Amino acid sequence: MAQVVDVRIGGKRRWLILALGLAAQTASCSFLYGIPFLVPSMQRAEGLSLAEAGTVVAAPSLGLLFTLILWGAAADRYGERLVMAIGLGVSGLLLVYAAVGDHSLVTLFGVFLLAGASTASVNAASGRAVLGWFGPAERGLAMGIRQMAQPLGVGVAAFGLPPLADRWGFQVSLLLPALTAIGVALLVAWLLVDPPRPEAEAGKTEKPPSPYRKPALWRVHGASALLVVPQFAVSAFTPVYLVTMHGWTPASAGWFAGAVQILGALGRIASGYWSDRAGSRLRPMRQLAVASAAVMLLVALGDATWPWLVLLALVLAAVITVSDNGLGFTASAEMAGLAWAGRAMGTQNTGQNIAAALTPPMLGLVIGDSRYALAFCVAAVFPMLAVAVVPVKDEATMPPRPTRPTK
Repeated sequence: MAQVVDVRIGGKRRWLILALGLAAQTASCSFLYGIPFLVPSMQRAEGLSLAEAGTVVAAPSLGLLFTLILWGAAADRYGERLVMAIGLGVSGLLLVYAAVGDHSLVTLFGVFLLAGASTASVNAASGRAVLGWFGPAERGLAMGIRQMAQPLGVGVAAFGLPPLADRWGFQVSLLLPALTAIGVALLVAWLLVDPPRPEAEAGKTEKPPSPYRKPALWRVHGASALLVVPQFAVSAFTPVYLVTMHGWTPASAGWFAGAVQILGALGRIASGYWSDRAGSRLRPMRQLAVASAAVMLLVALGDATWPWLVLLALVLAAVITVSDNGLGFTASAEMAGLAWAGRAMGTQNTGQNIAAALTPPMLGLVIGDSRYALAFCVAAVFPMLAVAVVPVKDEATMPPRPTRPTK
């Protein structure tokens, strides 16, 4: 896809737009992935069972699944600024409502469901803004930076929500993601500039044909979903594995998981830069799939042999298994084209979130009481399948990297 940069705002301004996209995605993730930190406080305050509290905190992710593709289509049609500002702002207002007054469990579930459905607007729209303002030679790095939002959002929630909940109660603590969302939504409405739409500027009125008529884009989505399995095998089971099998305290296991998550965020940036230099998203993605399978087998070997080996393997796995995430996201948008990018990224995220939701219960059944090595071996099967699914031959050749970014 040709690089499109509007000279009216200058080359440097695109980095501000990237920062706004990162901030919006971080605000969204602090709610989506931060609510589980409130489970102990919810149980104490409302006398909920773990199953009841778990049902409530699962509502945002459920709402997200229902609306990702719809928000992507809205971004394709109406623009990124409007979609991001409305979705994030509505999500923040819903959380303000949840934070004040007395609400039943059913009401909280409904509010969280709607807030998750609203904040899903950021997923496709922020990625679409990056796609439009960064050319192919910088887009991998830019998207890698944007993909840091998930660990950043989790970090904001981890450090902010539990202390607030302990002091003021879990409802009041919701004001942290609520006010963050509203503040970022206002910044987006003020400062974000939608990228140019080449088809509109050329006076074209006909809708480009669907990129889903050919299997290549479906294969990218499928490979990305397969690669989510080892990622969530590591993130979901590392803390409990260290506590139950190696006698770590929950606090030390949590700090370990948090530290390796930061390394994983850096891995996303590195893989994006690598794809820019290589002139391909899918070749690095396939190589990372091979590495992901290998490192999961190494974790299994470490579990069966030496504790030092399993710790080293878990660190490597935490970095390698998340590094492909931005590559599949970027490849989906580039293969779909700007007119279909929002829907393609929404579809990409939907498949990944379904795989993420299914991974913990599936591997939990395999693990049982202590069969962690077997579960890690099972997780290695999915990236092996992804190696065959990634459609490297269908990827268009990217233009050579320029010596300087286009102004």
